[in-house]
Amino acid sequence: MKKFNFGTKKFLGMTSLAAVLVLGACSSGGGSSSNAAGSDASLGDQVGHKIIGIDPGAGIMTATQKAIEDYGLSDWNLVEGSGAAMTATLDKAIKKEEPIVITGWTPHWMFSKYDLKYLEDPKKSYGEAEEIHTIARLGLKDDQPEAYQFLSNFEWTEEEMGEVMTSIQDGTPEAQAASDFIEAHPDRVAEWTDGITPVDGKEITLTYVAWDSEIASFNVVQQIMQDKLGFKVKGLQVDAGPMWLGVAQGDADASLAAWLPLTHADYLSQYEGKIEDLGANMTGVKTGLVVPAYVDATSIEDLATAAE
Repeated sequence: MKKFNFGTKKFLGMTSLAAVLVLGACSSGGGSSSNAAGSDASLGDQVGHKIIGIDPGAGIMTATQKAIEDYGLSDWNLVEGSGAAMTATLDKAIKKEEPIVITGWTPHWMFSKYDLKYLEDPKKSYGEAEEIHTIARLGLKDDQPEAYQFLSNFEWTEEEMGEVMTSIQDGTPEAQAASDFIEAHPDRVAEWTDGITPVDGKEITLTYVAWDSEIASFNVVQQIMQDKLGFKVKGLQVDAGPMWLGVAQGDADASLAAWLPLTHADYLSQYEGKIEDLGANMTGVKTGLVVPAYVDATSIEDLATAAE
């Protein structure tokens, strides 16, 4: 079988944090106001008509470009970067109580750390609520039935995932944060492993994207599969494209990081029939444009004010 070389893949669209922070600093509209609610200037003028985004290949970036068209925001620019650069720029703006517009999604630790709000999306550019699905390579059920059953069983809530994400963000090592969660929720772990006979060192490879939510999921699942079910679990952290391709080609056994139906819609269409969808491991996921609560805007339509 032809192997897909994950090691050679670079994260697409990653720009230097410093560059994006410079853009974020410029987004305060030349310092005309430190707070959108208290400024005579439009929100667009205050933030330099910039929306701080993440990786250019992410589905939320495609949806944001659609929103720019749907709402007639021709004078707005979507800044490409990374999730880490976006949150760093957000942190800098909030510390100064400056306005900022970002691409956001839940679950994400930033909603626990900061007082944020989604801008309403009456045109549904971002669609309805999403789900995070587990996908598996074809044949996993036959040759790894124990792994297949556990991955089919695994589902958790935004609040549960938030415990792990917030712990990691506060400085706890990823593995320790997962271990703390597992120790605190034995009943949940028992639900996920119920009726599954432990194995003796079977190897399984899980692939995931470098998002805080997926890092949390992977670490929790890895530890349960290893400590409770006897697997040897290898993790491959890659971009969304290689993640789907790896599962489709059989180079990875499964992934817990498929955002559907919007964010990864193109990948689902591309690899339909080459992967198995095991269902949602989290429901009620949301994406859209996000601002600090102190920003005087409630809808994406408000961003068009400066263009009128």
